[in-house]
Amino acid sequence: MSDLKSKFLDVYYVLKSELLNDPDFEFTDDSRQWVDRMLDYNVPGGKLNRGLSVIDSYHLLNDGKELTSEEIFKASALGWCIEWLQAYFLVLDDIMDNSHTRRGQPCWYKLPKVGMIAVNDGILLRNHITRILKNHFRPKPYYVDLLDLFNEVEFQTASGQMIDLITTLVGEKDLSKYSLPIHRRIVQYKTAYYSFYLPVACALLMAGENLDNHVDVKNILIEMGIYFQVQDDYLDCFADPEVLGKIGTDIQDFKCSWLVVKALELCNEEQKKILDENYGKDDPACIAKIKALYNDLKLEEVFLEYEKKSYEKLTSSIAAHPSKAVQAVLLSFLRKIYKRQK
Repeated sequence: MSDLKSKFLDVYYVLKSELLNDPDFEFTDDSRQWVDRMLDYNVPGGKLNRGLSVIDSYHLLNDGKELTSEEIFKASALGWCIEWLQAYFLVLDDIMDNSHTRRGQPCWYKLPKVGMIAVNDGILLRNHITRILKNHFRPKPYYVDLLDLFNEVEFQTASGQMIDLITTLVGEKDLSKYSLPIHRRIVQYKTAYYSFYLPVACALLMAGENLDNHVDVKNILIEMGIYFQVQDDYLDCFADPEVLGKIGTDIQDFKCSWLVVKALELCNEEQKKILDENYGKDDPACIAKIKALYNDLKLEEVFLEYEKKSYEKLTSSIAAHPSKAVQAVLLSFLRKIYKRQK
């Protein structure tokens, strides 16, 4: 895997070099240096799971046969398109959320001399995706399908972000807006499409498949993405920060978390009052009251039951798929996330 990751990173530098020498724009030294620094700061710094999943999935769709160097490059290029998409979302997301740090360093827009130039950098990141696709996939019969796929997933993610933003308006803290269907819709559109469906859809297109024939695969991956986010919400509150690698902030950030939605479902009037008075306040005493309420409502047990049922439902849906290769792709995703601790 480390060898695959180093090959994957090599492709990043090839793609970056192409973008910094794009014939359709006459770079000055300053602008080339700006884009070079902006890309290195925002694109390759995460875990790269989404991008690497394209190569894994394509490999499994080919029944585990060894991939040619061209296939590895093409799958890596698509993987990097997803990482570029992620960078574009995060750069703009951090501005919208007024965040301070991302991946253990200051958010890009917080850097001296960057500020709101980051908005344009986000637009550039999005445009780089179409440049990469044009450079490497234009002769392919599935080129238009790739463009459609990225456009569709971007639309779904931006729409999910919109629901999230208008539901959690700062200064208008209203828990009555929070419900399981709203949580599911936010998660489905904001996270599941681009994090789970997109990598597999890219691999399917590369393998010559028609995505219209794989609606069942999309549905399974969306369910997996929802389960993943519910896990994330659970870990934010209940995981050991040492293991998780960060201190959860969903309670003070007034997030439409699965935990608060379940709490609203299960609590009595007195407990509802505790939620209303303490949720969304950046005060250790308020946070402690919410955590105590979650314990009183046995939300840890509620989550473990949800996890068990989700896993059973996902495994039976996967087993029902007629293609063993597609089953292998879906199971590899599920194995990575089931019972994760961080």
